[in-house]
Amino acid sequence: MKLRIFTEPQQGATYDELLAVALAAERLGFDAFFRSDHYMRIGPGEAGAGSTDAWTTLAGLARDTSTIRLGTMVTPVTFRLPGPLAISVAQVDQMSRGRVELGLGTGWYDAEHIAYGIPFPPVGERFGRFEEQLEILVGLWTTPVGETFSFEGAHYRLADSPALPKPAQSPKPPIIIGGTGARRTPRLVARFADEYNVPFRTPEDTSEAFDRVRKACEVEGREPVLLSVAQTVCVGSDDAEIERRAAATGQDLAALRAAGLAGTPAEVIEKIGRFAELGAERIYLQVLDLDDLDHLELIADEILFRV
Repeated sequence: MKLRIFTEPQQGATYDELLAVALAAERLGFDAFFRSDHYMRIGPGEAGAGSTDAWTTLAGLARDTSTIRLGTMVTPVTFRLPGPLAISVAQVDQMSRGRVELGLGTGWYDAEHIAYGIPFPPVGERFGRFEEQLEILVGLWTTPVGETFSFEGAHYRLADSPALPKPAQSPKPPIIIGGTGARRTPRLVARFADEYNVPFRTPEDTSEAFDRVRKACEVEGREPVLLSVAQTVCVGSDDAEIERRAAATGQDLAALRAAGLAGTPAEVIEKIGRFAELGAERIYLQVLDLDDLDHLELIADEILFRV
């Protein structure tokens, strides 16, 4: 099982704060540093420093880190046109020497779209754009150098694109698709994804979602994709430390214990084992207090090398 650090900078975080977490995660041996792709705080509370742009952040981290993998969980198709997104991701992949992964989704948070003047079409259209963006990204990245790429869809049209620059990873950076939709999501995972992620669900719900994707991969005639989950993490050496960490992020500890990875290292290892039994190979640990680097130290010392 590989453990990845997953942050939510829209809750208020500067680049320097994110860099500190990424460098700590790299030093401690975590597999990857991921961040959400949002432009506004979700839920009540102080905005703090506000959000930062995901791909601008990852471009900086590509140069300021050296070994840890970097990615989004997830980039909404509403934020960027597919051609410029392909260029941005390819460039950051080059800057990182092949350490980038792209999580892509339909987008869901209408308030941030309204706040920053970003069109937010109905969910059916967003899924249509999602599918077309996946086709375009893969097409642009995998078109041989010297050839051009064209695409004609309901939402996007590309004509004779030089399909450059190319990413460092060949044929393309890994694509991650998440969610628990029963029909469209498994089909898109089977067609385009390298990894399928189930975010913030119980082991029972996760098992059902994994099975749907496995069946979709069979229908598509391909090997099953890599399976992963995302879970909020809150670990402490004893009850007092666990409660302190939960309170610092405004989380209800009982709810975290029931729905996330909260508890002592032994408790968390036991629950990670349940996800491993379902076939998960990676867990994205949603870290909500970016100032608490001791939390990462504890997870690394007591959990990382035991799973």
